[in-house]
Amino acid sequence: MSTPMLRHLRHCGRQLLALGMLLWALLLPGAVLAHSSSNSYLTLSGSDGVLSLRADVHLRDVDLIFDLDADRDGQVSWGETQDRRAELLAWLDQGLQLSASGQNCRLGEADLQASQHADGTYLSAQWTPACAELGSLANAELKLRYGLIFAQDDLHRGLLKVDLPNLQSSALLSPERPEARVSQAQSSAWRVFGRYTIEGVWHIWIGIDHIVFLLSLLVLAPLQASRRRVTQWAPAQHARPVVLDVLAVVTAFTLAHSITLGLTIMEWLTPPADWVEPAIALSVVLAALNNLLGLSSLKRWRLAFVFGLVHGFGFANVLLDLGLPASALLAALGGFNVGVELGQLAIVLVFLPVAWLLRRTLFYRWVVVAGGSLAIVVLGTFWTLQRTGWLA
Repeated sequence: MSTPMLRHLRHCGRQLLALGMLLWALLLPGAVLAHSSSNSYLTLSGSDGVLSLRADVHLRDVDLIFDLDADRDGQVSWGETQDRRAELLAWLDQGLQLSASGQNCRLGEADLQASQHADGTYLSAQWTPACAELGSLANAELKLRYGLIFAQDDLHRGLLKVDLPNLQSSALLSPERPEARVSQAQSSAWRVFGRYTIEGVWHIWIGIDHIVFLLSLLVLAPLQASRRRVTQWAPAQHARPVVLDVLAVVTAFTLAHSITLGLTIMEWLTPPADWVEPAIALSVVLAALNNLLGLSSLKRWRLAFVFGLVHGFGFANVLLDLGLPASALLAALGGFNVGVELGQLAIVLVFLPVAWLLRRTLFYRWVVVAGGSLAIVVLGTFWTLQRTGWLA
């Protein structure tokens, strides 16, 4: 075999290896995220001087710790859960601590039952805490610490909803922020705005489907579109058109998801939850296919706007899970939206300079644009099938 032919084969082999590594790198985080992250729902409420605390934890998460499936049939029954009642009560007791004015409250024994949420069966525990320093519920100064599941899944979150007389609030508890303070001071509009800004940033950074969709829209920006194949597009010569293109895409996406986010939160538009997530996954597939086929290359902002409307429904579902405070609804909505934009901006500021520097290379056009888009199509198709129930 001739030397030029060998060189060509080695070159093709290196490209295939790079494509395979990129595909693996993209698929692995998506699969892990799809199966490991989860939420628990916490509710702190009260009336007539009586305080109530409830925790709903997915049975799948409880099974990770206690191996509840005794008969190994692949399903966790309520009977199998009840058999471990004493251990579960002890686990819940050490994972939740409530205090009033700096003094620990006695939770007592929890009432355990099964409850249904959109994503499956949960273990629900409810307490009537006894707090010596509680005083009036309307002026309560409480602190809740949550530590369940964090050791097994660092993406796990506790979504706290507070419904006390003259005090409605919410918080997201994480390994980095396992405590929530509940008081009138903490429920001010500025504090709510700041807290939800953080949640918006975090949601973008852990939402791999939103990140992949955004990158699909940005990856062609440093190239000059033509009617030729994407891998033959010339590198952009000037930075200004590239920046304007990226600005148009991000602005269109922001405007679109802000519209549907607001409409959903105000309950003017409420699409079925089981429709939203598959639609988001499908938008990822179509955005990546647009890169491969070279369609509407100069009009990606239109694609960003159309599918941004769909992603806005997904953002709204997150906010609704958090339980928006009625007394500071606009502050929470505005803060979350600002957080989402800051999270997007951080991604753009990291990606765009690297893409600009690599735009003249075959690596960028073949591996990043073509190979990356192909990998995203595969990943998005997997998500779509998974979220529609075609894959378990």
